[in-house]
Amino acid sequence: MQRSLKDYLVISLKGLAMGAADVVPGVSGGTIAFISGIYEELIATINTLDLAFFKVWKNEGFIASWKKYNVSFLLALFTGIAISILSLAKIIKWLLHNEPLLLWSFFFGLVLASIVYIGKQISAWNLKVILSIILAAIVSYFITIAEPIASPESLWYLLFCGFIAIIAMILPGVSGAFILLILGAYQTFIDILNQFREGLTSMNFEMIWQAFYKILIIAVGAIVGLKIFSKVLNWMFSKHKNITLGILTGFMIGSLNKLWPWKKVISWRKNSEGLQVPFIEKSILPNHFKGEPQILWVLLFISIGFLLILTLERLATKKER
Repeated sequence: MQRSLKDYLVISLKGLAMGAADVVPGVSGGTIAFISGIYEELIATINTLDLAFFKVWKNEGFIASWKKYNVSFLLALFTGIAISILSLAKIIKWLLHNEPLLLWSFFFGLVLASIVYIGKQISAWNLKVILSIILAAIVSYFITIAEPIASPESLWYLLFCGFIAIIAMILPGVSGAFILLILGAYQTFIDILNQFREGLTSMNFEMIWQAFYKILIIAVGAIVGLKIFSKVLNWMFSKHKNITLGILTGFMIGSLNKLWPWKKVISWRKNSEGLQVPFIEKSILPNHFKGEPQILWVLLFISIGFLLILTLERLATKKER
């Protein structure tokens, strides 16, 4: 496919929108790709990209291999995604420290609407679908209250998180940031991105390297996960679509505990900057919250998050038609 520079700039802009979605739990970069009309090309390009790229490079030359595997499309798209994620990471970090109640309320509303969005796609309700929702919700809930199996900054844990979170690039409606949040690595990932961005702006090569090798570990997990998940999800959706949607719906229902705005810290841990941050938290009622519960503001931001997903759903429906 012949594309002009203008076409690739448009693709990068779509990448900016996907990056913005991927950094917010509850909003899927896959949904944005679907709405903007590049979802099928993205999945097809990822599925065909393999080690045969180097074989074509050897036999026909680098340019031929680059064109055959549509790498210009991926480069333009992922450049936009990277710029967007790095830009928004600082804002998210500020909100996590200064307005956590409002931020978690917004995220809660996003995921609440995503449950409705995914649940509506179940075309046939039966006992298997209902059981899949209940079991997935129970498993997801226990994941949210379990003590993490490793420090969120452990390299093996970051590799695992990258492997799991990449599902958002394949499946519209599920957010990679949401998966990181459930795994307890969301704030760690935001901190890594901020460290990388600050290192670039200050030309601090030690800081750049400390963040870059962690990003590389996450990327390796993501690449492996991308190749595996694309095949597994294609099989699940072709053979057991309603059960798969039921599992996703239940998983998100159980995860609402993690996004509940009012929390009590049970234990703390030190992050890479030596600061004390919450390690294990417990959901509590607003009247037991230490500090101003901001109930009206919380309800407002839940509503804003909910309406945002409904708006994206309508846009996706129009695009499908």
